[in-house]
Amino acid sequence: MTDGPIGVLFVCLGNICRSPTADAVFRQRVQTRGLEGRIRVDSCGTAPWHVGKPPDPRSVAAARARGYDLSPLRARQLCWEDYFDFHYLLAMDESNLEVLRREAPVDYAGHIGLLLDFAPEAAEREVPDPYYGAGDGFVRVLELVEAASEGLLAEIARRERS
Repeated sequence: MTDGPIGVLFVCLGNICRSPTADAVFRQRVQTRGLEGRIRVDSCGTAPWHVGKPPDPRSVAAARARGYDLSPLRARQLCWEDYFDFHYLLAMDESNLEVLRREAPVDYAGHIGLLLDFAPEAAEREVPDPYYGAGDGFVRVLELVEAASEGLLAEIARRERS
């Protein structure tokens, strides 16, 4: 992995709902704490379907209602370089976690896991995909991502101290 800021990459399937939401929420938490120079945030998908497209309008609206801006984000696909650029590769669900693990170089030294590993109080283990569901699914994604963001920041701070 590269020297410099700690890289955090959020990963879902298409990079238009869950992972851009996580990207925006966590990025705001990082900025609020003045950690922009120490933590770098990005998101991607494991599938190429939406590359170059903005986040789903329902994700954008739900995020905007809670004070998050997804508008600058554009979907991209996971690439080999991500394993060298990011210390944390955090999947939204088991299916994408499996892809991350399968594609990882043998010597990858970073953390590959589920985002909700950092929200032990959450009843879910996976961030549910809201794409085909009702509008309230996008709000649920935000709630889960917000809880996990706090836990992730605490973990990064703990690791930096040790």
